[in-house]
Amino acid sequence: MASSLDIQAPVDGVLVTLDTVPDPVFAEGTLGDGLAIDPLGDTLCAPCDGEIVHCARTAHAVTLRSAGGVELLIHLGLDTVNLDGAGLELLVEVGQRVEAGAPLLRFDADRIAQQAMSLITPLIIAEPAGWHLTPPGAQHSDEAVRQGEAIMRLEVPTETTGVNTPAASGPQATREVTIGLAAGLHARPAARLRAIAHEQNVDLELVHDETHVDARSLSRLMNMELMDGDRVTLIARGERTTAALDAAERLLSEAEADDPAPRAADEPVAEVGAGQLAGLVASQGLAVGPLHHYVAALPTVPQASDDPAQERAALDEALQNVGHSLKAALEQAKRSVRRSEAEILEAHLAWLDDPALYNAAEGYIDNGRSAGQAWREALDDEAARLQATGNKLLAARVADLRDLQRQVMACLGSAPSVPRVPADAIVIADDLTPSELTALAAQQPAGICLVAGGTTSHVAILARARGLPCLVAMGTALESAEGEMAILDAERGLLEPQPDSASLEAMRERISEREQAQDVAREAAKEAATTHDGRTIEVCANVAGGAEAFIAAEEGADGIGLLRSEFLFLDRDSAPSVDEQRDEYQAALDALGGKPVIVRTLDIGADKQLSYLPLPSVANPALGVRGIRLWVSQADLLDSQLRALLALEPLESLRIMLPMVSGVGELRALRQRLETLAEELGVSRLPQLGVMIEVPSAALCAASLAAEADFLSIGTNDLTQYTLAMDREDPDLAAQLDVLHPAVLRLIKITIEGAAGRCPVGVCGAAAGAPMALAVLVALGIDELSVEPSRVPAVKVALRDIDAGALNEQLPAWLELDDGTALRERVEAWLNAPVVA
Repeated sequence: MASSLDIQAPVDGVLVTLDTVPDPVFAEGTLGDGLAIDPLGDTLCAPCDGEIVHCARTAHAVTLRSAGGVELLIHLGLDTVNLDGAGLELLVEVGQRVEAGAPLLRFDADRIAQQAMSLITPLIIAEPAGWHLTPPGAQHSDEAVRQGEAIMRLEVPTETTGVNTPAASGPQATREVTIGLAAGLHARPAARLRAIAHEQNVDLELVHDETHVDARSLSRLMNMELMDGDRVTLIARGERTTAALDAAERLLSEAEADDPAPRAADEPVAEVGAGQLAGLVASQGLAVGPLHHYVAALPTVPQASDDPAQERAALDEALQNVGHSLKAALEQAKRSVRRSEAEILEAHLAWLDDPALYNAAEGYIDNGRSAGQAWREALDDEAARLQATGNKLLAARVADLRDLQRQVMACLGSAPSVPRVPADAIVIADDLTPSELTALAAQQPAGICLVAGGTTSHVAILARARGLPCLVAMGTALESAEGEMAILDAERGLLEPQPDSASLEAMRERISEREQAQDVAREAAKEAATTHDGRTIEVCANVAGGAEAFIAAEEGADGIGLLRSEFLFLDRDSAPSVDEQRDEYQAALDALGGKPVIVRTLDIGADKQLSYLPLPSVANPALGVRGIRLWVSQADLLDSQLRALLALEPLESLRIMLPMVSGVGELRALRQRLETLAEELGVSRLPQLGVMIEVPSAALCAASLAAEADFLSIGTNDLTQYTLAMDREDPDLAAQLDVLHPAVLRLIKITIEGAAGRCPVGVCGAAAGAPMALAVLVALGIDELSVEPSRVPAVKVALRDIDAGALNEQLPAWLELDDGTALRERVEAWLNAPVVA
């Protein structure tokens, strides 16, 4: 047998030391020693001659055993087990013998880079079989290597005494365990299982269907192909068998911390079929149409200049301003532990400081270009160079380069108009601003799919208000061809490019049937919504202004439950005047013809910022100055809003609602200010004044608030965010923000009980329009639901089928459940149970 074994690079790439891999299972050597490589190709090859002893069921990893017994794990990327094979193609099978350099695994680099944590690929000595690395690990970190180049060497020690670990002494114990790992027993939990045996100094064996495997062997553990739901026997021998079995049972029977989060939508998780792409439902609906890739137009800049010195100074200033903004955003991302966002911002800063880009822009300035045009052309050149390399990973960086191009040009020019999109198209974009969504909606697209975004973002709110089907947080670059037909199912959360003719026709029939049902519901919406057991619930609408209020009236809304006044303040250079505000609010009152209209006072801060109202940078804006807290520093701004509201007619139809109230003192102060302004304006009768219940303290103090407020309205989006300590703007947490979490529902119950007999309680968050959630809310005792205008008819239909009293009898026990998933299962089963005559 040879005394040494050279390990070759499995792919072209850049070497990375194992301790710097951003995953502790690899970085801490839990799986074994080795190194990693950041790949620049799309195929992993065999690092030495050997036999394939394991292929991951999800196609993301291959284990190879050399002739000397060394087992090498080649693990493509990090957290790629969660892709369930998407974008991956195994080229070998277990038992196959391969030579060094033989292709093992082909992967779609762009898709994996978008969907997984990282493309960094560890190469691990999972079973050294008495060999050792010389030197251990890689010694050429950050060095580019070619596939087939030797990167590690293993040698057989001159003395092999002690290679085989002696059996542990002590008692033996067994335990039956049911596997609860969504992705099965793959490399990560297998490594943790081996670590448990080592830490507890026991021999640990797994038995399944007559197969006995020692936990020290990763490849044999993975070859057991244990899946979620399988039963396995654990056998431990040693002095600490109980501790070892307890730890092993917890590991194997509980969902992994890094498994995909459960979906929070009312609908069941859709099965993603071949060719389909999944996202979170931001606005329900169905659509068929050609795909259109939306790219925001670049800012308009002057083309030429005859003063190079002035243009250089302008470019320097723009680069400096963008740099300050990027650094502030980077610090915020780091504090919020948003790693992927921080990496993008760091790349932008590196490009901003790139002397080659700056010199190229200077060259264009010397040739008579303006600073903005020079920067545009310099980055156009760099983008073309990256695309010309033919390297998919480099070409994928062009989107980041374009983003930086746009940011700097925005400092040197004026904002462009929103590009035209084809009518009835399904628009694909990375993300949209509220103003972009509004402009796009006016062009009547069939639907929208966003790579980023969240279900409670302002874009989602605006899409729902317009009945525009929308998926968000799709987490992948959508590479379908321009104009290609697609089906958007924003009920199950699926986009299907290139559907067959039968699928297209079936979806068109569903859309036609849905439109007919909506027409019937719209007609019925003119009547009150009374539950099966006789409770009448007001169904109002959430709107951004007068135009949407008119739509709400047409849809049969009983009033406006939330007019988001901040939309009047967004996307402009200065605050609206008193007259501008009055006209917008008056249009809403006129549209509803005497029905109640609730206007929320300015709710700025956190995810909603005004360029002309810079707020101090804080570690967590969601916990900073926002909502009613602005009163202290922006009294004049809020006074102007109150003056506009007091000028409306008839004031009997107006309700004023205060956001982010945390205690009764804030309500008293605002009421006193309202009375002072009314006296100044000669207004004798004040509109009703209410507060939003958005933070736990307000819910817990609901009784004292209800004693002084005219009404309460629960903002379920923020109440869920603050109760679960999850940023609702973080796409990675979007699926976990569950209003049906028992903790959130208990706070809602406390609010309703505190207000009983004192004032009515409504709900104006997204939960008011979700079928399962609205049933629970009404059963708890909510008096009014406020939803997007397009949802009003459907909500009224749903309410008429609910027996709120019977459901209420079930809730006390359900509120004691562990989580929202368990509670949803109970509610769904109850709602779907056949009615007993």
